[in-house]
Amino acid sequence: MNNQKQQKPTLTGQRFKTRKRDEKERFDPTQFQESIVQGLNQTGSDLEAVAKFLDASGAKLDYRRYAETLFDILVAGGMLAPGGSISDDLTRTEFCLFTAQEDLETMQAYAQVFNKLIRRYKYLEKGFEEEIKKLLLFLKGFTESERNKLAMLTGILLANGNISAAVIGSLFNENVVKEGECLPAHHYLYLDLSNESCLFSFFPNVWLRLPQMNMELFPANKRSCEHFSKYFTDAGLKELSDFARNQEAIGSRKELQKELQEMMARGDNFKDIIAYVREEMKKTSISEQLMIGIVWSSVMSCVEWNKKEELVCEQSIKHLKQYSPLLKAFTSQGASEIILLVKIQEYCYDNIHFMKAFQKIVVLLYKADVLSEEAILKWYAEAHVAKGKSVFLEQMKKFVEWLKNAEEESESEDEEEN
Repeated sequence: MNNQKQQKPTLTGQRFKTRKRDEKERFDPTQFQESIVQGLNQTGSDLEAVAKFLDASGAKLDYRRYAETLFDILVAGGMLAPGGSISDDLTRTEFCLFTAQEDLETMQAYAQVFNKLIRRYKYLEKGFEEEIKKLLLFLKGFTESERNKLAMLTGILLANGNISAAVIGSLFNENVVKEGECLPAHHYLYLDLSNESCLFSFFPNVWLRLPQMNMELFPANKRSCEHFSKYFTDAGLKELSDFARNQEAIGSRKELQKELQEMMARGDNFKDIIAYVREEMKKTSISEQLMIGIVWSSVMSCVEWNKKEELVCEQSIKHLKQYSPLLKAFTSQGASEIILLVKIQEYCYDNIHFMKAFQKIVVLLYKADVLSEEAILKWYAEAHVAKGKSVFLEQMKKFVEWLKNAEEESESEDEEEN
């Protein structure tokens, strides 16, 4: 028996040396900053030379890794600390966006520098958008002039499609809004979109919630349509103010129509419905011409229509006979009657099962004193629209002739009496 102590097994193996190319390079933006600042100081205010320097430096410097540092320097002259301040102990340049002249032409030239850089190094696109978002969050840390330049640049880049509309989200940050710092930037941004002749083509992509979304730009105690309108009118953007008011009016009309449909569905009496609508007309300054369109849409939406053409005609006559007092209440003017006739024409054309019902609907509303013969004759002669024109004019031909004859007989009787 072997009394020798058994040796414990050990792990042995060859130790591999890490190849130099696999070693992770230490993140050192300071050295990168010095290289960029040195180049910008040499090129000075010549933006063509700046663009060429940035193009050439991308082959030697790691733009992908130090994208944020690169854009900080081009905008503010050095690396930005949280809040937007620049550290004094780091190398910085005086040749940057924030030290440039505060005018549209200079900002357009800077926009070209960024555009050329991103076209040359496509991978910088995402980093540039993140930079703009960050800068908009730092508005409080910048001077008024710096905020204005940033807003001009952002407006130009948005107008040219160089950045996406998503960057605007930073302006709605609660801390930025609370201080009211986003407002000057916001109206400059709009102003530049306006100067680029694309203000309203830009709206559908960004301002779909106007004015509700833009109200969020104001501190809580100033979120009113009146304050919004005054602010942007004073800033030289009356178009935006008018657009916001129009959007608010559209929202009010939608809410009114929804409430009207609910009242009809509950079976509220016409007296209460009419009183409610007239009150809303006063509050929202809606004209009778606009209101009759809303009332017509509501009346036609509160019933499920038969799909068979021969039955829908009878159903519509019965339904409209019931609601004729409501329609009559909002056709006290000739212009309102014409609007109603056009709405009926468009509805019958857009809903094919109603094509043959048009004449019967008009005759019913004539007998119910909703439509006058003057309005019907004017619609027939000149006020109709293109939708289904030939079909509906043919349907109305005999009735119109009867109206004309009745009018002539009435005139003859008046002459005989005189």
